[in-house]
Amino acid sequence: MPRRRSTSPGEVFLSHATGDRSVATRIATVLRAHGVPVWYSATDILGAQRWHDEIGGALARCAWFAVLLSPHAVRSRWVKHEVLYAVNQSRFDNRILPLLLKPCDADLLSWILPSYQWVDFTGSFDEGCRKLLQVWDRGFTGRRA
Repeated sequence: MPRRRSTSPGEVFLSHATGDRSVATRIATVLRAHGVPVWYSATDILGAQRWHDEIGGALARCAWFAVLLSPHAVRSRWVKHEVLYAVNQSRFDNRILPLLLKPCDADLLSWILPSYQWVDFTGSFDEGCRKLLQVWDRGFTGRRA
């Protein structure tokens, strides 16, 4: 995984399918514990808020876009909407992070998504976290999720 040597990453939008919520929660927890700010719907959308407006605002604000890839994700129309938004924003150039949870056909989300460097979580959660945190030149100090 190529390093992007940025010690101050800016906020990361964490796109995921409902079926992957437990892993998304673990990843968000690890990132936050290592000083990486994360926008994650399960913790950042409060009651009585219009969730689609909150998602749109976060996408417009965040500096990075991470998408959890799985069979659930490729079937989710909302993950697809979020991915299509991200790949069409020049500010996300070199700032899209596909995180592979389970083998799937990412072409179903966007034909361009497979051209990005993926972070593999299929073997070991800790190893996936280590590789992900390398993007911002941060070391993984152990499981915190």
